[in-house]
Amino acid sequence: MKILYGLSSLSGMFSVKNAYAASGAASASGGWESTLMNFAPLIAIVVIFYLLVILPQQKRTKEHKKMIESLKVGDEVLTTGGIFGVITGIADQLFTIEIAKDVKIKITKSAIATKTIKQ
Repeated sequence: MKILYGLSSLSGMFSVKNAYAASGAASASGGWESTLMNFAPLIAIVVIFYLLVILPQQKRTKEHKKMIESLKVGDEVLTTGGIFGVITGIADQLFTIEIAKDVKIKITKSAIATKTIKQ
């Protein structure tokens, strides 16, 4: 009988009522400071992600757009598909590039990867 009594008092110590009472006392004394401290790591991760991923990508996008706008007829370019060519015509959203003698293709402006140096 002593063993059973000991187990029942031990299980009563870990009851749900005791758990609620303990958490209520802690939250009443902590207030908004503890809530802010719980979100601090999440806020730090978002800031680090913004600084390491989003800002550099925005910078690359801005530089690429500037490069596309500066292209003119006669510039040698590399497409995202790996094709080298010389710009022979510029339309609203299209470039006509010559990839071989008398072989011209039309591509969108967004398909230009880089401007290359003529050799």
